[in-house]
Amino acid sequence: MTIKRISSGGEFEAKIGYCRAVVAGGFVHVAGTVGQGDTVTDQCRSALDVIGKALAEAGSSFADVVRVNYYLPDRAEFEPCWPILAETFGENRPAATMVECGLIDDKYRIEIELTALAR
Repeated sequence: MTIKRISSGGEFEAKIGYCRAVVAGGFVHVAGTVGQGDTVTDQCRSALDVIGKALAEAGSSFADVVRVNYYLPDRAEFEPCWPILAETFGENRPAATMVECGLIDDKYRIEIELTALAR
C-alpha cells in the first residue's frame, strides 16, 4: 500500500510529529486542524482553508468528505459555525460529531478533523 504524507507547515506538526494529512487505504485522513482569528467563526473559516488546501494536494475535496469531527472548548460556540459548515459541505454532508473538550492552546476556539475519499 502506498502512503502519501502532506504537511501544511503548521507550528505543531514538527513539534508533535504528525502530518496535516495522510493518504492511505483509499482515504485522506486530515489531522485535527485549528485556525487563526479572533472569533470562533474566523477560526472555523481559517481551519477549513487549511483543510481545503490539504484535500486539494491529496487530489480530493470537501465533496469527498465522509466523516468530520468538531472539537470546541465551549459547545455554545458551535452554532455560529453552522452556516459556514453548511456552505462548505453543501449537498455533500458528511457524518459528523461535535465534542466539547480542551484544545492545545486556550486561544483556539475550534478544531476540525476529517476523513475523505481519496481520488
